[in-house]
Amino acid sequence: MKAVWSITKKELMQYFSSPIAYIVVAIFVLLSGFFFYSLVWWFNSQAIQMAQNPYYFQQVNINQMVFAPLFHNLSIIMLLMLPLLSMRLFSEEKKLGTEELLFTSPVSVNQIILGKYLASLLMLLLMLLLSAIPTIFTFVYGNPEPLPYLLGYLGLFLLGAAFLGIGLFWSSLTENQIVSAVLTFGTLLLFWVLNWVGYSARGLWKDVLNYLSFFEHFDGLTRGILDTSDLVYYLSFAFLGLFLTHATIQSRRWR
Repeated sequence: MKAVWSITKKELMQYFSSPIAYIVVAIFVLLSGFFFYSLVWWFNSQAIQMAQNPYYFQQVNINQMVFAPLFHNLSIIMLLMLPLLSMRLFSEEKKLGTEELLFTSPVSVNQIILGKYLASLLMLLLMLLLSAIPTIFTFVYGNPEPLPYLLGYLGLFLLGAAFLGIGLFWSSLTENQIVSAVLTFGTLLLFWVLNWVGYSARGLWKDVLNYLSFFEHFDGLTRGILDTSDLVYYLSFAFLGLFLTHATIQSRRWR
């Protein structure tokens, strides 16, 4: 575990030694703040109009009207931003020629992969924590339900973990960081829109496409529904990314 943490600290230092980490975090936080402010402003205007009718006013729900759309907006921002975090994890080692030194060190391949992946997860966690700061004030001045709120952020973290697992795999295949980012984005977008294709499918194909879609599993968490199949889905994607990365590196070491 000590070796894993040493690699994690090294990767975190490299993140913040270049402008990419600052840019990604800043853009994510600024966009999340903008969407949150816009949704709160819209919610207040709707609440004022509905206050004139007691029946409709009882239907006002800040979780459904503010947080659920916010989480979906954040997931799309992550779709764009996270490939920029994962693109350098192995590609940079290949480009700088330090990959061979890294893999001939006493540290195992599993420890290297876990250390790099953990560093990217900590960056994701930092982004989510910073984006959550403005939303905390809704609990001070309003009465949102905590469970859907917490599950929404859990869904974002699991979604991001799956994204980074896939990004780690593509980063292990090429020394070009731009190519790695584009391949990651294309893969994530494909799995994101599978449920759109599922709308026109029938029978078993419809069920399969809906299950494979990132969106289908994320939507339930934003509505406060915790389903173990959603947890298994995202953890499986993250594990698959790590497994494929390990297989790629091992195959290259034995050439």
